[in-house]
Amino acid sequence: MKFKRMNTALLTVALVFLFTNNCFAHYGMVIPSDNMIMQEDNRTIQLSLSFSHPFEGIGMELSSPKAFYVVKDGKKQDLTGNLSPLSVMDKPGWTLDYLVKRPGAYAFVMEPAAYWEPAEDCYIVHTTKTIVAAFGGDTGWDEELGLKTEIIPLSKPFGLYAGNLFQGIVKLDGKVVPYAEVEVEFYNEHKTAVAPTDYMVTQTVKADQNGVFSYCAPVCGWWGFAALNTSDKKMMHNGEKKDIELGAVIWVKFEAWQEK
Repeated sequence: MKFKRMNTALLTVALVFLFTNNCFAHYGMVIPSDNMIMQEDNRTIQLSLSFSHPFEGIGMELSSPKAFYVVKDGKKQDLTGNLSPLSVMDKPGWTLDYLVKRPGAYAFVMEPAAYWEPAEDCYIVHTTKTIVAAFGGDTGWDEELGLKTEIIPLSKPFGLYAGNLFQGIVKLDGKVVPYAEVEVEFYNEHKTAVAPTDYMVTQTVKADQNGVFSYCAPVCGWWGFAALNTSDKKMMHNGEKKDIELGAVIWVKFEAWQEK
């Protein structure tokens, strides 16, 4: 009986530990060193690519992306071959230096390889984008890129103050997703923010019947928005067909209000 009680207690602890460490959302991340480049700024930006729990600062391994590219004025430039390894949150990620030459909006997109998540018994594919504006131009910030799934911003995804409203449309296969769930999480880069409870680590908002969602970021910094849907296709894992979680992710930076 003593050993039985001990085994039960150990199992309970293990289950609690498993739940605690897997209840937070996964996010693909594409974070530039600067998302609003002015004439006097350094024109070469560094982009870091990773896969993580951003609020908790828990990194996960990001294998070599299936594709990484930039879209400007409807033209796509492949950057996959220019990526170099980088440690992000103590886990393998990737980096790239990019020279910005002309005014306008640049959409950087990462299409990752499928990631197997045992805790959710499915594969995860988070197509992630971040938009950088340069030299006073911003044409193309709301451009639809034709991704399998994506969030199309209705608010400029730059030049926002903390407290401003950010809105976007969730699409899957080019069609809006009514009442889509969108997970929202703060990139706690310096680990200074503390959540009152685990419920506050990842927040969730629902889109309306037109696939439009809204969110006001309470503080400045990078915020990730991930709209999750299940693919109509499956992938094999150990001889069994498994679901594929498709994430449309966009990262948006909110700025602090400043006065003289």
